[in-house]
Parts: sequence; structure tokens; C-alpha cells
Amino acid sequence: MEFIIFLSKLDKEILDLLIKANYEVEENKIECLLNKEIKGLHNFVENKIIICTENAKRKTNYRNEKQHPSKDNFKTKLAIRKALRHEATHAIQKCNNNKTIGDIKNLEAKLHQSKRRSLEFSTSYFSGTYAKEVEAYIFEDKPKKVRNMIKKYCL
Repeated sequence: MEFIIFLSKLDKEILDLLIKANYEVEENKIECLLNKEIKGLHNFVENKIIICTENAKRKTNYRNEKQHPSKDNFKTKLAIRKALRHEATHAIQKCNNNKTIGDIKNLEAKLHQSKRRSLEFSTSYFSGTYAKEVEAYIFEDKPKKVRNMIKKYCL
């Protein structure tokens, strides 16, 4: 799986914990081709997370470092890490009887303005509830919290 090269040590730990929690993590499946806007998704029924590496690379203008050694691919790394954490949060919610972990009213106030459009997209095109999506967008930026919640709720 190519996306692993973009992960930090902490994100690799999140991936390992998801696998321990009986999640399959796959990459670039048909769902990614059907909607080129998504960078990841959570299949609730099959306990599966799909990372859309090719979509993330395209959306962040990824350049092969061998062909363009001076090109910084920071945006691609960040997009893939956030996708994994976002989908991991949905896995945690499933482990928590399909409920959010925290008080959504407090979380919603913390949602960065730049994520509001993504939130609207997620709740319009996918089956996630507004509260669960808010929580997933908040925790994209909190890898330690995601790691700890997987341990607490899923293992």
C-alpha cells in the first residue's frame, strides 16, 4: 500500500491499531474512482477503511520526488494522514455503539472554517450524520487522541 510512505510514526501506529481492531485498510478501490473528491471512506458494514491515495495526490499536486527532487509534497502527506485519522474516528464511533465520543456542541465551535465546506460535502453525499462528521473533522488534527480512542473503544 503506497499510502504508508506518507504516514508519520504515530499514524503508522493508528494503522496498526485499526488492524488489531479487525479493520481492513485498503487503497484506491472502485469507490475512489467513482468520486474523485474523496480521500478516504469508512465502510461501516464491512469494517473497512479505504484510503484514496491517487485522489489525494491529484488534489494536492503531488510530484514524484525522483523526477522533481526539490518539490515538497507536504500537502499530500497531510491529506493522507488526515484521511486516515478521519476514517479511524468513524471506526471509533462504530466501536462506541455508533455514537460520537464527545460533546458535539463543544466540538463544533472548534471546527476550523476551512473544514466547513468539507463537512457540507460529507453530510450531503455520504451517510454520516452531521455530529459524527464534525467529530471526525476535529480529530483529523489530533493523532494522539485518535490513537488513544482506538485503544479505549475498539481494543
